[in-house]
Amino acid sequence: MSAASHPISAPTKQQPILAPKPVPAGPPPGKPWKWLILLAVVAAGAFYWVRSANQPAPTAPIVAAKTAKITAGTLTRSIRVSGQTSARDFANITGPRMQGPDANREMVLEKTATAGSWVKKGTVIAVIDSQSMQDHVDDLEDTIVAAQADIRKRKAEQAIDIESMQQTIRVTKAQVDKARLDYGASEVRTDIERQILKLSLDEAEAQYKQAQTDVEFKMAGFAADLKVLDLTLERHTRHRNRHLNDIKAFTIRAPMDGLVVMSSIFRNNEMSQVQAGDRIFPGMAFMKIVNTNTMQVEGAVNQVESDDFRLGQKARILFDAFPGMQFQGEVHTIGALAGGSPRGSAYLRTVPIRIKINGADPRLIPDLSASADVVIESADNQVLAPRAALHQEGDKVYAYVKKGETFEKREVTLGLRNDIYAAAVSGLKTGDEVRLN
Repeated sequence: MSAASHPISAPTKQQPILAPKPVPAGPPPGKPWKWLILLAVVAAGAFYWVRSANQPAPTAPIVAAKTAKITAGTLTRSIRVSGQTSARDFANITGPRMQGPDANREMVLEKTATAGSWVKKGTVIAVIDSQSMQDHVDDLEDTIVAAQADIRKRKAEQAIDIESMQQTIRVTKAQVDKARLDYGASEVRTDIERQILKLSLDEAEAQYKQAQTDVEFKMAGFAADLKVLDLTLERHTRHRNRHLNDIKAFTIRAPMDGLVVMSSIFRNNEMSQVQAGDRIFPGMAFMKIVNTNTMQVEGAVNQVESDDFRLGQKARILFDAFPGMQFQGEVHTIGALAGGSPRGSAYLRTVPIRIKINGADPRLIPDLSASADVVIESADNQVLAPRAALHQEGDKVYAYVKKGETFEKREVTLGLRNDIYAAAVSGLKTGDEVRLN
């Protein structure tokens, strides 16, 4: 093998190996401020550690127990009834029920009494527009006058016809008399002449009877015609009188002394009080006159609690609008059947109840929100223990009574109770100091 076929590669040049730089033993020159910061931090930490070690350990705060004194007095259990005020003595003012043929027509209030004003019995409190009905009455008056004229005219015509019929009867009667006289002289006549006279007499008598019968029928017909005209006149007269009564009823007067309370109607997509210009209908209640000296609270109680209520139970009545005003009252009406509330659950039944308010005040008006605390039970000379000081443990009740610097646990027997106090039958006495909560 020759060197030309296998050439020899040239040797590569190796890089020199550099030795690592030595680490300086001290801080680099020119940066001494970092070491000063480190020393300051260490010194501050040591100072605070020594200071905290020399301070005394904090003590736990002392909690003071709330206490109350046991007192004696009257204990009552009451149930609150919420509702609104209304009058026991009042009069509903409704749209008059008209007697005329158009009895269901709507009516327009021309003027009304001012809501909240006081009125006396007999005072005009509402006037309904009656102009169109008055115009109709005027037309009926003309119709009645025309009907009366028709009756007079018909009677005159009948009088002429009756006189004509009477004349006819007199003529036929004379013909009968003449035929009877001619027949009386028939003895001197031939048989044929006598037969002719007899036929003439029979014909005259028949005509006379027919004239009398015609008179009877004519008189019956005349009477029927007059009866029809009289009935027509009576119908128009009654029609007019009914409208006159309606016009009279359109002026409404107060049936009693009292306060004017206007009803609310739906106008312009909102509820508002009735006012002049509104349309009402027969039987529609649009006003109420109330005697504010006979007020009551209308409410409802749960069906479960209704068994606790009795007629004559006393109550204390409060008002949301007048916090300082209160009255005494008593239960005077309890509903016999329970009903459902339209805004409540169908399964929640309530019993209506009415509580009479004893007393009067100018501020006491209908539709005030009110509440009445009805006294269900009451007992005098009871040891009153706050409910907050009583603790239920199983079937027993305990109270913690202060004895020196500690509290003693006592079992308490309870009697009548309400939401705030309970009557302690045993275990507590007047003057004991008990712990609350």
